[in-house]
Amino acid sequence: MALLLVQHGKCLSKEEDLERSLSEEGVDDVCRIADVAEAYEVYVPRIVHSGKKRSRETAKMFAAVLTPSDGIDEIEGINPMDNVSDFAETIDPNEDLMIVGHLPFLDRLTSFLITGSVDKSVFKFQNGGIVCLIKEPENDSWVIKWALMPDIG
Repeated sequence: MALLLVQHGKCLSKEEDLERSLSEEGVDDVCRIADVAEAYEVYVPRIVHSGKKRSRETAKMFAAVLTPSDGIDEIEGINPMDNVSDFAETIDPNEDLMIVGHLPFLDRLTSFLITGSVDKSVFKFQNGGIVCLIKEPENDSWVIKWALMPDIG
C-alpha cells in the first residue's frame, strides 16, 4: 500500500491574500502533476488535508482528477509544526492514502518514517509534487518508491 505525501501548491503571500490561496503558478503545477499521476494510473481511495486553504484547494484539485472513492477530508495533526511522531502512529501502512500538507511537517514525517529521526532530511519536497512511500514487509521499514515533481532542474 502507498502513502502519498503532497506539499500544497505554490500560494499567494499573506500581503496578497490573508488566506494564502493558490497562485496561478500553483494551480498550473498541481493540475499538471495530477494529470501525470492519472496517466500513470495512480490509485488513491482517500485524500486528507489540513484546514488551511492552500492545502484544501490542492486536495480538491487532485481529487477532481484522481476521483478517490472515499473522497477527501480535513484532518487535524498535519499543520506545519504539528508533532510528527504522534501522527505517524495513526498511519495504517495497509491503506492507500494521500496527505496534502505543509513543510516542515511533511519533510519531518518522511524523515521520521524512513530514519526514525525528524532531523535527517531524506527528500526535498516541492510545492504541488507527490512523494510515494511504501512500507517494505520483509524488514518493516518505510522507503521512497517514487516521486512526481513540478520542477526537475
